[in-house]
Amino acid sequence: MIALLDNLLLGASTALSPVNLLWCFAGVLLGTVIGLLPGLGSSTGVAILIPLTLTVEPVTALIMLAGIYYGSQYGGTITSVLLSTPGEAASVVTTLDGYQMARQGRAGAALAIAAIGSFAAAIASLVLLAAVAPPLASVALNFGPPENLAVMVLALVTMVVLATGSKLRAAAMACAGVLLACVGIDAGTGQARYTFGSVELLSGIPYIEVVIGLFAVGEVLHQIRVGAATPIRARFRDLLIRRRDIRDSAGAITRGTAIGFGLGVLPGAGSTLASFMAYGLERRVSANSAQFGRGAIQGVAAPESANNAAANANFIPTLTLGIPGGATTAVLLGALTVYGIQPGPLLFDEQPELVWGLLVSFFIGNVILLVLNLPLAPVFAQLLRIPYGYLYPLILFTSFVGAYAIDNNLFSVWLVLIFGVIGFGMKRFELPMAPLVVGVVIGALFEKALVQSSALLDGNLWLLATEPIAVSILAAALLLITGPALVRRLRNRSTSPEENHV
Repeated sequence: MIALLDNLLLGASTALSPVNLLWCFAGVLLGTVIGLLPGLGSSTGVAILIPLTLTVEPVTALIMLAGIYYGSQYGGTITSVLLSTPGEAASVVTTLDGYQMARQGRAGAALAIAAIGSFAAAIASLVLLAAVAPPLASVALNFGPPENLAVMVLALVTMVVLATGSKLRAAAMACAGVLLACVGIDAGTGQARYTFGSVELLSGIPYIEVVIGLFAVGEVLHQIRVGAATPIRARFRDLLIRRRDIRDSAGAITRGTAIGFGLGVLPGAGSTLASFMAYGLERRVSANSAQFGRGAIQGVAAPESANNAAANANFIPTLTLGIPGGATTAVLLGALTVYGIQPGPLLFDEQPELVWGLLVSFFIGNVILLVLNLPLAPVFAQLLRIPYGYLYPLILFTSFVGAYAIDNNLFSVWLVLIFGVIGFGMKRFELPMAPLVVGVVIGALFEKALVQSSALLDGNLWLLATEPIAVSILAAALLLITGPALVRRLRNRSTSPEENHV
């Protein structure tokens, strides 16, 4: 404990210098703006701004880039809630209830609980990050392809089991998402498949274009069909968060933080999977489960908390093992090498000032983020007062510009348009979007883990039974599938004797 306090004091002396505080503020502010642009995302924003940091000290540069990372998380939340336009894949789940809250005049409350949940999760996960990074890194090191494969199976099962409506439709959408992720280069043979001769499809179908098309363009087309929605005329005080909202969301924030941190430690799992699984669990355990998808505030609090906790936990494998925890930390890992820093187990001993200065800056940056965005949540919500006839062109413009900015070509714009039409059709026939997005996001990771597991087990996947961690995770997935039916059967057995007696 004493050593930890000494390290935190060392980090505070670095992070609290005027120059580092200024760059931390700049990073958080830029990150929020970047998150507002659909398709840009934290990884692209960090990559674009790395050249601007080459003239400053490495610790200062990393503090700014990390500020962009978690600042963009909240920026994506703003557009997800107000416009049903997720800035990146990790914000997709927030649209399910956040946008419905906005349509009910509670956009300010949704944005405020997202800021509060993100802050609470960030602080809790940072305390864990500072305290248990080395032992957790060693645990994550035990996760090989079989364990990663089991995690992917659990994620798909979770989204199917917890989806609203028909489970068969949800399973079909999840499978469709995995099939979409198969477009590109075969992970096992290196051969092109389902590309139809298109060079652009060799790298696969990017999920950012998919989510922008499904949620943003699809929503606009749907609203045009049913008629323009009436602008929100809620009073300013109605847009403020209530004490009851915070009390109702406390459990969701706690559970989302735990799930996000646990999955964030795993290399490659990333924030997206954490946000989906946190939403699924919350819907299962919440007493308000019937309201999920219709504007439940817990449906915003849980994924936002998981998203930020996972973002912080991603730094554990990045700093201690030199293995990126997600897409953005992969870019930051490249930045470390540009600055001449070698991440790995020796980094904490060789450059403690840099590591602990960076970690303490996370605390400072999240405080700045909360102070900036919590008072502004009702102000952002005023955007919904604008007639939707003016908002629709703005949504389409930002969606297409954001898509074009990803790779600077029109192919991404066409993909967004195509998936916008698909999203419109899914809304028309009430097909669930969340399982499809999960399938697209983790499809490539699932295939990679499957190929690697098959190679390790000599083509005999039954040998997964010899991997205790993988078996435990698969058993949890099986329990999710069979559990509800077993519970119903037990309840029927317990009530039938009473009925017969009566």
